[in-house]
Amino acid sequence: MLLTVTLNTALDITYRVGSLRPHTSHRVSQVIERPGGKGVNVARVLAALGHEVTATGFAGGPTGRVLRELLARTPGVTDALMPIGGATRRTVAVVDERTGDTTQLNEPGPQISPAEWAAFQDRYAELLGGASAVALSGSLPPGLPVGAYAGLIRAARARGVPVLLDTSGEPLRRGVAARPDIIKPNSDELAELTGSHEPSRATQDARRRGARAVVASLGPDGLLAATPEGRWRAAPPARVHGNPTGAGDSAVAGLLSGLVEQLPWPDRLTRAAALSAATVRAPGAGEFDPGTYAELLGRVAVTGVVSAA
Repeated sequence: MLLTVTLNTALDITYRVGSLRPHTSHRVSQVIERPGGKGVNVARVLAALGHEVTATGFAGGPTGRVLRELLARTPGVTDALMPIGGATRRTVAVVDERTGDTTQLNEPGPQISPAEWAAFQDRYAELLGGASAVALSGSLPPGLPVGAYAGLIRAARARGVPVLLDTSGEPLRRGVAARPDIIKPNSDELAELTGSHEPSRATQDARRRGARAVVASLGPDGLLAATPEGRWRAAPPARVHGNPTGAGDSAVAGLLSGLVEQLPWPDRLTRAAALSAATVRAPGAGEFDPGTYAELLGRVAVTGVVSAA
């Protein structure tokens, strides 16, 4: 069983409009609601790839109930979300159909009490007993300690369960020091962590800070990986246009599934890059376009990186 942790779950709402213009009213042509938060997106993609997945984290209030109802309709995902007193947040993506650009609005999330956090840690320890790998994804809701992910990483390492961390800011900095197996920052998050805006140098620096492997998302330029086995860049053959929301989460699903399947790193990166690009073609986060994915699996270019610039 693969375990995903989403401490700040969300009900993802996508609006499509003909053209997004400030200071005007808009007619929405399509509304899509999905269970979300980065780890929930990862879980849904893993399930679509045929893996057994358990999704845990927090959910509460009317929004949390809708999220769990939608999640229950996802084959292959077991709901192990913990109930809380606060209301799960919403995220709103507005897609401009004329340009393809997406504007994202993310609520902060509910306040988590010390008792709720303690109960979650106990439940997490139980779930680790049946997990082959775990993904820790997304922001921390109010009330949680900034070192929350670091503690979850140490708990997984004590049980011998590989950990992938995908977060940002101080939670990422603290988490890297706990020595996760993989981190997956984007280029901005990597620069914030290391102080370097040169991705090749920054990935190596992040490894020195504690991460066993670093896979950086470079947007339409693909992925850059620094691992104990070598360094590679993976890129799709051309830029894919669409809604990029959730593309990084699909890359996490590709990396985590490749880890448990013991694929060589170039094959993991091929899968991750193809899934990421195929998600841009899908209606919402946590989904990918199967045709685009199948096509790109044979067209993603993975090249070795000889030295840092």
